[in-house]
Amino acid sequence: MNRSCVKTKLKNLLLLLLLAPGLLAQDRKVDPTWLRRSIPFASKAEGDLPPGTCSYKAIFGEGDSDGRILRTVTRFGELAVGANGNCRAELYERQEEIYFVLEGNAVLHYADQAYAMRTNDFTYLAPGIRHSIVNSSQQALRVLVMSFKIPPQISIVATPTPKIVNLNDVKEETVEGHPTSVLYRLLLGSRTATRDAIDQAYVVTSLFWIDFAPGSTNFPHHHETAEEIYLVMDGQGEMVAGSGLDGVEGRYPAKTGDAYYFRPNCTVGFYNQNKPGAKAHILAVRARIPVPDEDD
Repeated sequence: MNRSCVKTKLKNLLLLLLLAPGLLAQDRKVDPTWLRRSIPFASKAEGDLPPGTCSYKAIFGEGDSDGRILRTVTRFGELAVGANGNCRAELYERQEEIYFVLEGNAVLHYADQAYAMRTNDFTYLAPGIRHSIVNSSQQALRVLVMSFKIPPQISIVATPTPKIVNLNDVKEETVEGHPTSVLYRLLLGSRTATRDAIDQAYVVTSLFWIDFAPGSTNFPHHHETAEEIYLVMDGQGEMVAGSGLDGVEGRYPAKTGDAYYFRPNCTVGFYNQNKPGAKAHILAVRARIPVPDEDD
């Protein structure tokens, strides 16, 4: 091999070594700071679900392609149960759950007891208790399931009897630091709190319903030690997720059925840009994340 060929090969090898880190960096997937999914909210016609079936559709968490980035949330999705169907019993030693009935009538089996639930009912399911849900009618049953990990350093105490509350029985109120044009229903919170309809959770700090008047906003903000999910129940507007070109807020179109997950410290908010007289409603849940063992 002549000297010219050797020099050319050495030059090509050196170039490859110089480019390699850049090529590896391009192949590495960057974790998003927020996620967006969409679910159909149109009522299912009878016959869409075979009788006796039970299926779960992941929105965030387990079963979702980006589920690994969630810290405390393990599942956020829709449980669909056909006429007279039932779902297998579940028991999580260190997870707490929230059920919110989107549509239909159900029977919740919890610690060998049965409790009736209907559309817009919600309840807290404590860790360590076997539970399942049954469709008690001939119509579709859809339940929003929210599950959260409880860190090992938190002590779990005696389990209370489940409390079932209907959304319409929770009063609307203003919240300090937010405009009066936005009203809140405080549905569920921490066991150390006293403000919510149900105060029994370990890591969930708040489950709440937000009523946006036309043209209103809840002021974009962020939570340094919590992750949050917004689900647009009806209406449309602009969701704030992360920062925009000005470094303050990025706005994205949002409509009924859109769900957004926000990592800690991500800017979050909503603007109701509907036509005059049209409200928008969001169901939101926020949970504390575990403190990291070491600095990032």
